[in-house]
Amino acid sequence: MADISASTVMELRQRTGLGMMECKKALTESGGDIAKAEELLRIRSGAKASKAASRVAAEGIVGAWLAPDAKTAAMVEVNCETDFVSRNEDFVAFAKSLAKLIADRNPADVAALSGLVLDGATVESVRQALVQKIGENLSIRRFLRLATPARLVQYLHGGGRVGVTVEIDGDEATGKDIALHIAATTAPGNVRPVCVSRADVSADLVEKERAIFVAQAADSGKPADIVAKMVEGRINKFLAEITLNGQSFVKDQDQTVEKYLKTKGATVKSFALYVVGEGIEKKKDDFAAEVAAMAKA
Repeated sequence: MADISASTVMELRQRTGLGMMECKKALTESGGDIAKAEELLRIRSGAKASKAASRVAAEGIVGAWLAPDAKTAAMVEVNCETDFVSRNEDFVAFAKSLAKLIADRNPADVAALSGLVLDGATVESVRQALVQKIGENLSIRRFLRLATPARLVQYLHGGGRVGVTVEIDGDEATGKDIALHIAATTAPGNVRPVCVSRADVSADLVEKERAIFVAQAADSGKPADIVAKMVEGRINKFLAEITLNGQSFVKDQDQTVEKYLKTKGATVKSFALYVVGEGIEKKKDDFAAEVAAMAKA
């Protein structure tokens, strides 16, 4: 039997929103495989796909930079230990300077970025000096750089905890509306878009969801043709939820993002979303003790 850790139970609970004992049982049955356990729980309960907004977070900020011609942009996530430091002026300035450096120099990865010169010293030297000054460990986690003949629009939310960059054939105001919509999907209970349109969704993901929906409908007792229609209906709903174009527009829930874009004569080509600390595990809290106690029961 697999040894199921408290942190694994917590992660599954956060992904599904289901009870701890249910999560522990599913993990035990799946041999500790969290993906298989999630599928088991979804088949049994009809739970939705994981909502990334519920993942464990850490502190920090998204630094962003957009060229004056809106053709080049960059975002970088820089992490720290406390929310207090994430608002420190020197820390914020460091993140913004990194974003501009990324846009200007286009480094291949974090290691390459760390070796570039910023303010007369390497980025790594600047980082180390900032660690000494602030008194907390700081790290550069990830970054992206976008360049396009279209238009790039950026939006930062929550004091820089959420960063969005949208590539759009359209005006700046429309791009801002779309960026705001994407940022709004990070609120608890919402589903974040994983791509722009249905055509961008991988066949493997669709088939995985189809298999889950088929398993959920198997016990309904309905005729096969009705089950097939039920499954297709759920697939269509799933695709609407995870695609930007298919989602209800945050400023007008009566129309989809795609319909809103058509009224503006615009098309979204791509987008990028950063949420600070997404997937980084913080120190164990009281839930860990609760789960550990359950594990001994």
